Amino acid sequence: QEQLVESGGGSVQAGGSLVLSCAASGYTHGSNCVGWFRQALGKEREWVAGKHTRSDWVYYTDAVKGRFTISQDNAGNTVFLRMNSLQSEDTAMYYCARYPRVYGSICDLDQSVYHDWGQGTQVTVSS
Repeated sequence: QEQLVESGGGSVQAGGSLVLSCAASGYTHGSNCVGWFRQALGKEREWVAGKHTRSDWVYYTDAVKGRFTISQDNAGNTVFLRMNSLQSEDTAMYYCARYPRVYGSICDLDQSVYHDWGQGTQVTVSS
């Protein structure tokens, strides 16, 4: 059974850091596009960062550039999101999602192609 599980969320003060993890299990494809998304109360879900697990392609939304870093373990089964200099605006439920990308080294930014989603992990930043 294919499954994504996020962890690492919590409550921090502004300026603090957190590292989120997205652990995948049950997948047979080693080449995937993995994205981190977030949804704040009353707002639409938005992109945060993305990574191709077999290429150097990465993506960051403007709001997190220079503060967040996406990375992976050697096997590409766990993708991390290191979040530094957290701000109250970063408060949201964070989700990871993925889709297999066997051909091509660039990932799609259309959220609808990310068909496997985790349950989310809450990040709360207090000012």
